Amino acid sequence: MTTAPQPIYHAAPFHTTRWTRVCLAKADSDDGRRALADLCDAYYEPVVAYLRSVLRDSDAARDMSHAFFAEVLEGGAIHTADPERGRFRFYLLGAVKHFVAHRREADKRLRRGGGVPPLSLDAESPESPALNVADDAQLSPEAAFDRQWAVTVLARAMDALQAGCAAEGKSGLFDRLRPWLLGESDYGDQAPVAEALGLSAAAMKVTVHRLRHRFRQYVKEEIAGTLKDKAAVEDEMRSLLAALGS
Repeated sequence: MTTAPQPIYHAAPFHTTRWTRVCLAKADSDDGRRALADLCDAYYEPVVAYLRSVLRDSDAARDMSHAFFAEVLEGGAIHTADPERGRFRFYLLGAVKHFVAHRREADKRLRRGGGVPPLSLDAESPESPALNVADDAQLSPEAAFDRQWAVTVLARAMDALQAGCAAEGKSGLFDRLRPWLLGESDYGDQAPVAEALGLSAAAMKVTVHRLRHRFRQYVKEEIAGTLKDKAAVEDEMRSLLAALGS
């Protein structure tokens, strides 16, 4: 059995963070606004998870998410961002909490005015429909947000790794080894895959190890793009991995 040529895996480069560019939007920077739109698009699902936990209705959560991001992208909300907090995750969660509080106040005013009440934002209200997604039922809105944030980070890093492997002509290798990158398979299952790839058992383990390392680098790069200070990457990685266990 032969071993495949040693793959060359390049570490994902750290660049000027997207969150740093977002802060430039306060000065009406086109680059900052583009970065904000990119981040909002990338991290849409954590906001949906938060609102789904608050509203207890998936469709209503997505409708309100659209309204929230429309407001953010109009440019007003970003002016409240405190760059010293350093993390887009903190800003986004704070912004959606503020948005919900504002909607609650508007809801109360409408009720006092005798209008037709909209969908209640009170999770304890009997008017609130049943929660449609069981996985979020036992989580607080904040925990649901953090867990979906972590899932999104890993998914984006995996997509980047897949694209990188495809560019190197290693799509088949990636597809075969992907289960081991997220702990979906045991090492005992590697033998038939190694044989199919023409790898020895030792070469298989080395290749999996290298892909895992490369995946971790892409996770770091994705996280770094949401931070002001790259020194906080490892701390943020620990926080997000902890969120996956919630």
